[in-house]
Amino acid sequence: MADRITDPIDVPASLWQRPDAIEALRARDMRRLFHLLRQYAGASQTRLGIVCGLTQGKVSAIMGGSHRVTALDVFDRIADGLSMPSEARLALGLAPSPRGKGIPSRDGRGLEPVWPAADALIVDSPGTDEPEDPVRRRTFTRLAGASFFSALLADKAADGSLGVAEALAAVLTAPGKPPPARAPSLPALTRAVATAKHAYQACKYSEAMSQLPALLPDLQAACDSFEDDARLRAYALSADAYHVAASVLLKLDDHGLAWLAADRSMRAASLSEDPLAVGSSARIITHALMADGHFAAATATAGRYGEHLAAEVRKPISDYLSVYGSLLLRGASAAAQAEDRDASITMLDEAGQAGSRLGNDYNHRWTAFGPANVLLHRINVAVRLGDAGAAIDHARKVNLDLLPITERKASFFVDTAQAFAQWGKHEKAYHALRAADQLAPQEVRSRPAVHCLVNELLATTPPTVRPHLREFATQIGASA
Repeated sequence: MADRITDPIDVPASLWQRPDAIEALRARDMRRLFHLLRQYAGASQTRLGIVCGLTQGKVSAIMGGSHRVTALDVFDRIADGLSMPSEARLALGLAPSPRGKGIPSRDGRGLEPVWPAADALIVDSPGTDEPEDPVRRRTFTRLAGASFFSALLADKAADGSLGVAEALAAVLTAPGKPPPARAPSLPALTRAVATAKHAYQACKYSEAMSQLPALLPDLQAACDSFEDDARLRAYALSADAYHVAASVLLKLDDHGLAWLAADRSMRAASLSEDPLAVGSSARIITHALMADGHFAAATATAGRYGEHLAAEVRKPISDYLSVYGSLLLRGASAAAQAEDRDASITMLDEAGQAGSRLGNDYNHRWTAFGPANVLLHRINVAVRLGDAGAAIDHARKVNLDLLPITERKASFFVDTAQAFAQWGKHEKAYHALRAADQLAPQEVRSRPAVHCLVNELLATTPPTVRPHLREFATQIGASA
């Protein structure tokens, strides 16, 4: 054992080879794993909390069985804190070390191939005299290329999606592309961006992607050739189009390309001189930070740009309330993932006030914001905080007729499924996922996060539900 409480835990290499440890990892049973670490490595709750980035109280709740770890970022912190070898990380369902070649197959007879993970963005730490700005100060250490994006979609559809994915990746990563001889008119560009936005909100992600490779260069040509108000409008449209690109890429877990698209959205929004465009692009920046695990920075970004909106937009017009409220909702989700319950609830309540002032759910500035969307985020936040009972209580209050956007309805079913999974209600989780698939197949069949949830359910579901869930996993293309 280490002499100091802050020293790493010396875990015997033999522990990771024990059948009970392997079983705990495959079942993502952190309660059992922590008990094994206490038994064979002498790890106290305090030291486990320190190395894994958890409070002692949280570790105690996990070991006592009153809290079950479900968030992927928490599993990742635990694996990093314990310096798990590749074999253990793989059994836990995490990415292996760079030398890893596969994951243990379910029959124990070999390795199954693993896709390479999307490369991560590293956010520089601010200097002592400089405020952190994740929009302007960041370093792309590596950028996920078309190969990952293509692999992700490889067997998902036979309708040319693979070529579309490569075309979008090429546009985003190209150093420059000659503009068309003549930029399309502003009305034509407005219609094209609206079509892409509608496709995304309808969960027709392939359709949205198919439009972007041609649309993004056209918008750049307009920004370069238009003048005065037309140019400012072109920049705002460009910000919206890159927002769509980043949103689809985040759905597909391609964080590298998503960061590039989110950055371009913010740059275009800034050049539009429209504070609402900037606030809207801040939402996708916040989402990209969350996807890469920078939860505190994401929370701060949402809060900071929310303050900017409050300062720059004096009249509480509908567009302002919608962008402001949506930004706070994104910040609330980030704070929940950072386990900052107070900040999360505060942002939710402030967004709720904006929703109440708006009156109903609308789609101003493509936000789908209103009181019903606030309620959906209360479900999402409760799930992220591990409050499955609270999440289901909120879910019971949802009136789907008040949700005009398909993507929001599908997200509701997925979040509800996750809440049921946390609660041990496997059959209800399965039915929620089937409802999401019937409503929006691409939301379920294209998203790695949903596949992960299905596989987690398969690992823990009782025999009465397992055959149905296994059949569903096969239908959606999840590896089961």
